[in-house]
Amino acid sequence: MFHSRLRVRVGPSMDKLVSITDKVNSGKAHDISSELFEGKVAINIKGFTNPSGEELSAEYFDREDRKGITWSIQVQGRFLQPTSADDVMFGNTFDKRLKLPWGAGVALKFMKYVDPTLEHDLMSDTKPWALSPLIATMPYFVHERLDDIRVSPVLDDKRSDFTAPSFPPSQSIGEDISQLQFATTSSNSSSSTYLTPYSSNFMTPSSSLSAASSSSNLSSLPKMPGSLGVSVKNSLKLPIEKAHLKKKKRRKFGRVLDLQTTDDRRSYFSSPQHRQEIVFGPEDLITTDFCYGYLQFNPTLALRLPGGLSFDLMKYWDRHPVRFVCCKRRKPEDGERSDRQPTGDIYWIVSIETADESDIPQGDSAAGQDNN
Repeated sequence: MFHSRLRVRVGPSMDKLVSITDKVNSGKAHDISSELFEGKVAINIKGFTNPSGEELSAEYFDREDRKGITWSIQVQGRFLQPTSADDVMFGNTFDKRLKLPWGAGVALKFMKYVDPTLEHDLMSDTKPWALSPLIATMPYFVHERLDDIRVSPVLDDKRSDFTAPSFPPSQSIGEDISQLQFATTSSNSSSSTYLTPYSSNFMTPSSSLSAASSSSNLSSLPKMPGSLGVSVKNSLKLPIEKAHLKKKKRRKFGRVLDLQTTDDRRSYFSSPQHRQEIVFGPEDLITTDFCYGYLQFNPTLALRLPGGLSFDLMKYWDRHPVRFVCCKRRKPEDGERSDRQPTGDIYWIVSIETADESDIPQGDSAAGQDNN
């Protein structure tokens, strides 16, 4: 069936989306880079049927800890401008009014149960949306503080000695926010001295934040040399003893967050106040896996809820892209965006769409016409 054939596009903004359909279920990532975000994204969709009609499988769905999952969006990267965790949002946006099925109210209650921090205007006549704070909605979330990484021009000629760790990883992304205490506002505002990532210069956190938050100093933001993996690997250049002492000294400047599980994190960061205590910046490497089993993409697009309730979304989809967006929270003072999207600045977009005629190889298209 033609309508079950899909394509996937990703990018840092609506006007820079590119097709990565050939990378879906391949275990390969696509780079995303802008002045706001730098990272990688990898997509898995169970039963994914590409524009040629091929159904592509993925090892990801055979893992014991991913049983029942039907789709996954894995992302690893850095927010290049310091931003409150309360303002980094993730969810769905749509281009026109949704034709919601009977029983949609039950589905919305289910979504609020899954994610109490969900905010939405799905009844909008123009641009429906549903967004949640990233830190509170992700089912799997890993944070790593990179401010101990020492990369200087002196070491440039040695970077080739290191092999970047693969992303997406061969094992499932889990939960680790043990270093998140170093991203708290109290830690960032301390007078302690540390190395900024990808720089050999020493700076205080306060001076680093003030420089990065100024739009006139945007060009001075530390940029990632090469891949994320190379930078992480270069952190091993520090002697183990010194790295241990450095972390021991740093610990007293940040409040310890004893959050061991996904439920702990989501419950704690359901509070706006707690989210506002965290600032994501270039020093914070964030790895997430947004994966669930309530959307089915094959043999048709369907929403499945507990209790056996199911909706055939193809009857109501009207060829809307299923668009996942990571963006900045839109505030009243932001005004209207030029693209009229109901968001603030956009960090990255994943758009799952029905394939159109231009996506289908000519041989397949001709065969389809012969069969009519």
